Amino acid sequence: MREQVCLSACSGYDWEQLQATVAKQFQLLGLDALVRPGMKAVIKPNLVIRSGTDAGIATHPLVTAAVALRLRELGANVLVAESPGGPYTPAALKLIYSGCGYEEMSRQFDIPLNLDCSYREVQAPHGKRCRAFPVITPILDADIVIDIAKMKSHCMTMLSGAVKNLFGVVPGLMKPEFHCRFPEKPPFNEMLVDLCQLVKPTFCFVDGILAMEGNGPTGGKPRFMGALLAGRSPYAVDMVCASLMNMEPMNVLMLQEAAERGLCPTSLEEIQVLGEKVSSLRAEDFLQPESKTSNFIEKLPKFLQPMATRLATPYPKIRTKQCVGCGKCAESCPQHTITVAGSPKKAKIDYSRCIRCYCCHEMCPAHVIDIKRLSLFNL
Repeated sequence: MREQVCLSACSGYDWEQLQATVAKQFQLLGLDALVRPGMKAVIKPNLVIRSGTDAGIATHPLVTAAVALRLRELGANVLVAESPGGPYTPAALKLIYSGCGYEEMSRQFDIPLNLDCSYREVQAPHGKRCRAFPVITPILDADIVIDIAKMKSHCMTMLSGAVKNLFGVVPGLMKPEFHCRFPEKPPFNEMLVDLCQLVKPTFCFVDGILAMEGNGPTGGKPRFMGALLAGRSPYAVDMVCASLMNMEPMNVLMLQEAAERGLCPTSLEEIQVLGEKVSSLRAEDFLQPESKTSNFIEKLPKFLQPMATRLATPYPKIRTKQCVGCGKCAESCPQHTITVAGSPKKAKIDYSRCIRCYCCHEMCPAHVIDIKRLSLFNL
């Protein structure tokens, strides 16, 4: 049987429309049958940093609420759990929940938010690149995990969707350690597939109503796409996301890796898309991240490719005048290449050790770290 993905058009975050759309997606995909009364259902949204609902960065709280209430109607006990960038503490979580509109959502719909910041090391015996992961406790104790991602471009992985969202089950500041262990894009994406196979979300949603294009996942531009996706396979859902964002799915390394392992098809034609046609919601002019790799390097002699790759790889650049000296970039840097000093305090990058993971760009609350490329390679 072909993988199924439900693609629905939404004109915005109207509550009644969201409830009706989510209920229809549950019905079309047969998701009701996966939920039994008394189950612990943990929802994992994307709340990478504090951001308003108009920024296109975080999963909209009403999308999460619509899924949570449907689960509750089916008898499940629902909990929302996330481990954003930065310290994984109750105080930090409260700030994220508040800043992303989840605290208000929790009060309005009586949906509990996780504040348990414990985690456990879990073996991943079938992992190709990584055989063990620290995972936050609510995910491990769940009967079912529901992955509710945000549709965004991503400077490191090209696409942030259902698969990439699961990197958030790794506790807070342990995430940079994985960037340090796997600084190159292919092994990092292999690790993401290993983690996705370990977590195995029961089903997935992607909030693509207001998406992000350009230098995502936090520094890009909000882009109205009007799409809400659902499916059992995070890989199939992400393939549809990629196509909507005018990306070739097999150019997204994590999807290419999943296809090589037989976890998803190699073309969109092999996926049964229910609801809207992909062509009706695709954005042909969707802005790609500036870190998108040029393909001219593979045409060079092999002895020149390492140097050309280094020179062609975009790098983070701080707009020093606008830097507020908060230190979030230094906190998130896996290689500890960033120092914050001076009066007033400003951040500075030591490029000799920078691995181009763009964690600093992702975690900068002031959005003053740009992705730059040497002008020679702006092809």
